[in-house]
Amino acid sequence: VDPHQFGFAVATVDGAVHTAGDSDVPFAIESISKMFALALVLSHEDERGTADGTADGTGTGARAGGGGGAEAGLWARVHREPSGEPFNSLIQLEIEQGIPRNPFINPGAIVVTDHLHTLTGDAYGAVRTLLARESGNPDLRADATVHRSETASGDRNRALAYLMADFGNMRNPVTVALDHYFRQCSIMITCTELARAGLLLARRGRRADGTRLIRADDARRITAVMTTCGTYDEAGEFAYRVGLPCKSGVGGGILATVPGRCAVAAWGPGLDPKGNSVAGAVALETFAAVSGCSLF
Repeated sequence: VDPHQFGFAVATVDGAVHTAGDSDVPFAIESISKMFALALVLSHEDERGTADGTADGTGTGARAGGGGGAEAGLWARVHREPSGEPFNSLIQLEIEQGIPRNPFINPGAIVVTDHLHTLTGDAYGAVRTLLARESGNPDLRADATVHRSETASGDRNRALAYLMADFGNMRNPVTVALDHYFRQCSIMITCTELARAGLLLARRGRRADGTRLIRADDARRITAVMTTCGTYDEAGEFAYRVGLPCKSGVGGGILATVPGRCAVAAWGPGLDPKGNSVAGAVALETFAAVSGCSLF
């Protein structure tokens, strides 16, 4: 991918879309898909009344209280704390007995996909359908070349998943969960489409058609985890510089949300050592400063 490309899009809750640069060039959504997978899991768990996995919401994991059974909610399988480590750290996962630190690092996202697959029978299909509807592009699909690359270079993710399986924190076969995870990350999307899809959180859980996917409380909680964990172990820097809830991906995209107002998507393929878009971070920092939309 040409690292000199750059796209930017702002979608407002009242239906306006403002774009600049390469805003209609598709790129791999990668880890930004984790936010939508999480929203889908919470939507299903709201229906089942198991949003926290325990009556008081204090479930601590598959081995430590959650049991890993079908009755345990997502938050019994993954925590909500910043990692402070690389997004694919095996050491942290081993020390914490197979319970990922948060749903946006790789092991946490694999657990979310595994959980979603148990709930729906087709985790990738559920994420793709949600993105297609919210973005306005019914033809969104995983790119075959990106998917092959994800699969070929996925040994660290396999190691993470098998380690979690050893600790009893996987419900589906590792090969099945990872195939859905790799395909989910391989969906191609543009800045314009991503900004429109991101309005799901800006509208506090309401879909583009006005129906509710998740409760406003769940939208607020996802936004909170984006702020603390959405840009890996650079979340503190993003809070300081940008001051908006963000979710990044190694495809060069960053999605930010301003609750009640708009969603913002920036894309620049050049990454910093933490895996976040250099140009995207600068653009969002500038947007927050000029618009006054920072939450802080």
